[in-house]
Amino acid sequence: MVRLWRVVLIVVLLGGVLPAVPAQADTSLPPSFCVEVPQPPSDEIYLICVPPDWSEPFDVVVFAHGYVPPGAPMTQYYEQLRLPGDQFLPNLANSLGYAFISTSYTKNGLAVKEGLADTVRLIQGFKIAHPQVRHVYLVGASEGGLITTLAAERQTPISGGLALCGPVGNFRKQIDYFGDFRVLFDYFYPGALPPSPIEVPPEVILNWETVYAPQIAGLIGNPANQHLTEQLLRTSHAPINSADPGTAIETTIGVLAYNVFATNDGRAELGSQPFDNKYRLYLGSDNDLAMNGSHGVQRFKADRAALLEISRYYQTTGKLQVPLVTMHTLGDPIVPYWHEPLYTAKTLFGGSALKHLHIPINRYGHCTFTAEEALAGFAILNYIVTGELPDTIPVNWTTEAQRNYHALVEQFRSQLSDK
Repeated sequence: MVRLWRVVLIVVLLGGVLPAVPAQADTSLPPSFCVEVPQPPSDEIYLICVPPDWSEPFDVVVFAHGYVPPGAPMTQYYEQLRLPGDQFLPNLANSLGYAFISTSYTKNGLAVKEGLADTVRLIQGFKIAHPQVRHVYLVGASEGGLITTLAAERQTPISGGLALCGPVGNFRKQIDYFGDFRVLFDYFYPGALPPSPIEVPPEVILNWETVYAPQIAGLIGNPANQHLTEQLLRTSHAPINSADPGTAIETTIGVLAYNVFATNDGRAELGSQPFDNKYRLYLGSDNDLAMNGSHGVQRFKADRAALLEISRYYQTTGKLQVPLVTMHTLGDPIVPYWHEPLYTAKTLFGGSALKHLHIPINRYGHCTFTAEEALAGFAILNYIVTGELPDTIPVNWTTEAQRNYHALVEQFRSQLSDK
């Protein structure tokens, strides 16, 4: 009963009402006491979960979610709370003794600016309700990884951040990566998509999964088109798993999906058109002269207003105020790994390299971390902030999973010692 009244206190102070407890995605872990807290007048929703044996003082894990397409339900980001092995992130945090909180943000789509403000407001409200909170750990994936990094660079109420596979090195280059892939795809596969990479027709968005994605998969998977696809991947530098030819389809569909779903919303959010390839030289085709010529790839020039908006709100500085651990898969086709060396250089020039630890993971895919890797990364962040490692791990983990986790913690701690 005491725990229930604590949750009610949070709800009252954060301005919401107490709804039904959402269904748990994973019943194999200790159940979390989760409540959804609407935040009118927007459609924003807070998710607040506390462990059964919750007591104060305590630490809290805050989750900054990744990209959710415009028009999707505000709770669609819950899908991102599911970890490998069908584990539910709030349950995992609660089972280790942490409170867990997150926000849907006030909008879907490109929501870095809003997501940062919404997350900070959630933390501040939670701390008003519970001034005994000791440490606040912000964990973010993909777009949430950028939000986490920006929060770690600014005067925000967090103790440290864990940024997973985020576009932390250069956000403008990330936008250009999506645009480059699209114009190159249009060059090698003309007519497969309507012609404008910078203004996507609504019918493409509506029929992406039923019409366009299957057609593109057929083109990339057709053995007769293998050489065209090889040129597309060489010129775009988009990663695949060389041991699995099917990842060429996965990479192509994945990157093009961001162009389709994010382009119009991104233009609206940034105020104008941000993609620029007017003077870019593309290399790696059978005929680079033709590809870069007047009848080659389409050319576009970014609007200055969009670039100013990016530089003001979306670019990292590398000047960390609190410790930050970044993790990234080497073969990430959506947010390429080159972000990490760019960000590491920023921390060196910004004078905060000692506050940053990067952990590379040798695997294909976007945010394809194992549960043991993610938890080991969090354990290292905890160690950097407090000088201690978490003293518990999920009780339902197999002996092999526990062994892998402990080995990873020692490996990551060794990387930290080498800094």
